[in-house]
Amino acid sequence: MITVKVKPEMEMEVFEKYESNVRSYSRSFPTVFKKAKGYKVWDVNEKEYIDFFAGAGTLNYGHNNDKMKKLLIEYLEEDLITHSLDMATVARGKFLEQFNEVILKPRNLDYKVMFPGPTGTNTVESALKIARKVTGRETVISFTNAFHGMTIGSLSVTGNSFKRHGAGIPLSHTVSMPYDDYFSSNRSIEYIERFLEDSGSGVALPAAIILETVQGEGGINAASYEWLRDIERLCRRFDILLIVDDVQAGCGRTGTFFSFEPAGIKPDIVCLSKSIGGYGLPMAITLIKSEHDIWEPAEHNGTFRGNNLAFIAASEALTYWENKDFSNGIQEKSEMVSSFIDHVIEEYKELKGEKRGRGLMQGIASEIEGLSEQICNEAFNRGLLMETSGPNSEVFKFLPPLIIDKEGLEKGFAIVEESVQTVLNK
Repeated sequence: MITVKVKPEMEMEVFEKYESNVRSYSRSFPTVFKKAKGYKVWDVNEKEYIDFFAGAGTLNYGHNNDKMKKLLIEYLEEDLITHSLDMATVARGKFLEQFNEVILKPRNLDYKVMFPGPTGTNTVESALKIARKVTGRETVISFTNAFHGMTIGSLSVTGNSFKRHGAGIPLSHTVSMPYDDYFSSNRSIEYIERFLEDSGSGVALPAAIILETVQGEGGINAASYEWLRDIERLCRRFDILLIVDDVQAGCGRTGTFFSFEPAGIKPDIVCLSKSIGGYGLPMAITLIKSEHDIWEPAEHNGTFRGNNLAFIAASEALTYWENKDFSNGIQEKSEMVSSFIDHVIEEYKELKGEKRGRGLMQGIASEIEGLSEQICNEAFNRGLLMETSGPNSEVFKFLPPLIIDKEGLEKGFAIVEESVQTVLNK
């Protein structure tokens, strides 16, 4: 029998010695984390951190949610199914029924639910594939500063040059168009429409347009509802499928379950992952309008598309959406974040700050190179987890669990402001 001895207080050298250079968050947050609850995290030295990161949007319902944890423990103790590919299980059936009753029916949405694999990039890959199968076309239009995942298809519709370069091969059959706020004037729709109308533009009629309503990794750029409606209008006019990547902005992050709800649009395909699993367990679903669900059995599959523990947690997470109380609470806390951002931008003009985002997915962009990264580093030292966003890491963003209370937000705000003051006075 081999016994592995682990130090009571593990040090970062373990990860530096054995783990690949590809790791990133352990560099941004250089400590060994041990425990988490709600909107707080503790490291091996018992230092407490307020979480304005939430697993990059995966922990909308907080760390170790009590109700979900109880159900998961009971499920495991009863030796119920954990891995099942796409076989029928009680846990899978319960999720499907509850998702239809709590989410789809009240919103008058007719989608088939596909389980493509456990991650965000899996759902995007399946969305691109079904759009091409339905239309018989190859090209997909995506947008400047978009981020849709790290596998080849997802990278092809991602804007960030650093991430695209990592593919190591040409990324083809996609065209990048200007996002809503890319031009100083509102010319994006006119630009796209002209390309689609002109047979000499060099842009083939696409199978789909894929977009994020709020670009999480691309700089917390929030599209206007008018722009989203115009994009849907173009899709209907030219018989193009509309794909909304709601992996980070969905599951309540912007206030409503789907981020596109206030725009009044109905995408053909919706990509969900991250917080759909409730507890931070790997899970993703692709929602496909019924008339487009033309898959052949096993035409798209994967070993881990049957995570029954995630189904259990996800079903419990849906209870938050049985009435409007949870959504209303998100809106109230979003206003607190918005007001604080206004205060910081006004009070610290040398920050040269710009307000970004929507709901509990907001941030401050600074045109001063490296400043946002310095602020995040200072915040970490003071006990707050916060990351940067944007092609040049120019945005420090607020992404707390949706269950955070007002006291937690205010404590986080205080740390952010102290960090801004410290960095500006260096």
